[in-house]
Amino acid sequence: MEIITKYFPDITPEQTSQFAQLYSLYTDWNAKINVISRKDIENLYEHHVLHSLGIAKVITFRPETRVMDLGCGGGFPGIPLAILFPNVHFHLVDSIGKKVRVAQEVANAIGLKNVEFSHARGEEIKEKYDFVVSRATMSLVELIKCVRKNIDHTQHNALPNGIIALKGGELDGEMASMRKICTTWNLAQYFKEPYFETKKVVHVCVK
Repeated sequence: MEIITKYFPDITPEQTSQFAQLYSLYTDWNAKINVISRKDIENLYEHHVLHSLGIAKVITFRPETRVMDLGCGGGFPGIPLAILFPNVHFHLVDSIGKKVRVAQEVANAIGLKNVEFSHARGEEIKEKYDFVVSRATMSLVELIKCVRKNIDHTQHNALPNGIIALKGGELDGEMASMRKICTTWNLAQYFKEPYFETKKVVHVCVK
């Protein structure tokens, strides 16, 4: 938990409490429904919570922003971001129902009021959002095709509306055709732990 307050020292007592509850909740649920590698559950805060919050290092969502987390799994990056931005609305979507259930139960347990959940494929979601965030493995090209219809054209934030994806490893091939619409940040410039050396945040402007 200390790793969260290290990089986000201004969170409120309520947010601190919500983040602190995540470990026991995910440990309990992960024993029933495997949403995080059992070898990795001890690294929950560094590898999952802080990684999700990497998005908050490149954008501070303004109040009333609408964000869809596509392929949310057990709730990443959506739940950590929803804790950090209580005045932003998050819609967590995944095609695997049991993972959506875990995310929903965790959100309910910590009292999140700014989230909704759907057991659905991205193609089925018709609503409009300022941003789609994702930590899933879908390629950026596939992600753009899937969610272009969901991106609102009215701007509210410093970054243009579009996709914000957490990515790892070598991206040159994947981004070769999209350099004019993509911006990339290395998370190692914000987080000093070795885990983040190859982790990136990618913003894709979708018009």
